[in-house]
Amino acid sequence: MKTIAIDFETANEQRGSACSVGLAWIEDDRVVRVEERLIRPKDMRFSSFNIAIHGIRPEHVEDAGEFPEVMDEFADDFRGATMIAHNAAFDFSVWRSCLDLYRQDYPDLSYLCSVKMAQKVWPHLGSHKLNILAGHLGLTFAHHNAAEDAAICAEAALAITRSLRVSEVRDVPVAIGMRPGRLFANGYDPCTCRKK
Repeated sequence: MKTIAIDFETANEQRGSACSVGLAWIEDDRVVRVEERLIRPKDMRFSSFNIAIHGIRPEHVEDAGEFPEVMDEFADDFRGATMIAHNAAFDFSVWRSCLDLYRQDYPDLSYLCSVKMAQKVWPHLGSHKLNILAGHLGLTFAHHNAAEDAAICAEAALAITRSLRVSEVRDVPVAIGMRPGRLFANGYDPCTCRKK
């Protein structure tokens, strides 16, 4: 069973404008691999707002593959995997929007939201943004770099797993009353948590 953290950056306000993806693989209670790929959006429109956040400009992605080509490299990794994203509602809407744009089927996988996990496990933190969690865990990183964000998301998920004393990240939902999200051929289910 594979567990992979994922993070997307977008070129503009459109969810289908992914311009970067970061992935971090978890095995044996540690991050074992981190990858980043630039993505050439179908519509090469970059907003100054998004550029200010992540620093990716049109010239950086001119020679990059488009979404299907980039994601196909990892298709075998995604198959049957448990994915994690920090604010999964955003990252998985980017994934779905890009797949819809290219008229591609959704992969079959389940996913967890590390924001919802952190809110349940560390309610005392004033915020559960990735940079706040990194500080809480004593980690430093370059925020809004997709690979670094995915790696910190993975590290936070591992820390949550340890603090709950469960053996795997995919055991966290049962411990906190979370229903994992799912992508499947004809749609998706969001990741949700039971209210107190």
